[in-house]
Amino acid sequence: MTAHARDRQPGRTDGPTRGGAPVFSRSGFDRSALERGDDGLVLRLRADASSRVLVVRGDRAQTDADGSLRYRRADEVRGDAQWAFLGRSADGAALLAAVLDPDGPPDPDRDEEAAWTSVRTAGAHLSAQDADALVTAVALGRWLREAPFCPACGNPTRVRSSGWARVCDACGREHFPRTDPAVIMTVESASHPDRLLLGSNVLWGPDRYSCFAGFVEAGESAEAAVARELREEAGIAVRDVRYRSSQAWPYPRSLMLGFRAVADDDLARPDGDEIAAVRWFTRDEIGRALRRGAWDDRTDGEGIRLPGPASIAHRLIADWHAETA
Repeated sequence: MTAHARDRQPGRTDGPTRGGAPVFSRSGFDRSALERGDDGLVLRLRADASSRVLVVRGDRAQTDADGSLRYRRADEVRGDAQWAFLGRSADGAALLAAVLDPDGPPDPDRDEEAAWTSVRTAGAHLSAQDADALVTAVALGRWLREAPFCPACGNPTRVRSSGWARVCDACGREHFPRTDPAVIMTVESASHPDRLLLGSNVLWGPDRYSCFAGFVEAGESAEAAVARELREEAGIAVRDVRYRSSQAWPYPRSLMLGFRAVADDDLARPDGDEIAAVRWFTRDEIGRALRRGAWDDRTDGEGIRLPGPASIAHRLIADWHAETA
């Protein structure tokens, strides 16, 4: 599984290409988990005019012309939404998620007022609070919509903890939102430290390259997963595996754990199954691609198109370039 994201022309200048943590690793609001145990919390907050509601459909939310998230009042949300308490904003206002069926009919009174934008597209341009709220609402919302039955006995479950848990009245089990750990990594050359190995997924065009990535298997450490994925996808052994940063990524429910590793040799080869091509890029090639921007559909003559600025893949590549430049 290779990470990649498609992104639009940026509207702000505080995106991840300028350094700092990946977009969706920033803590932007108080999750206020101790409030979740109040069974009447969501209903009370829906009646509070100061509450801010983020409406999501699948991986999309509405954004205004300046790229910021559109929040609503609870009475502006139609009746078939599923609700959850996200937490509190910096000024103490309650943040709620209203989760709509992504395949449901549009709301003619609301849907045309602002653009529906995906996590991939909106993420790089949001404030820390909005980015955190969006990725949390999408991840939690998908679980609420997609996991209504008990995986142990198959009976319907009941939502509890203000949207953060489900209980099965038939067998008594309690279930929580699932998060799958995945590793994603940059690989540098031991003999040529200004070279970086990237791969092109079989589902992409030949000019798109990104980091290697894959899910952590049962009983496996993250570091072991890095070595295994690179051996499987690129045919190389690595050493000096170092953790860099992490990022939530709700496609569908991943926590991306970012690493950097050093290849034992430069004889990389694609597996031909998930990875169509592998290539060592020089520092100058990476720098040109970063300066042009992943949102630009043109290539730079070298066939390099990097992942978009909302992704941790972009952050890992940009950090490597900054540290070696």
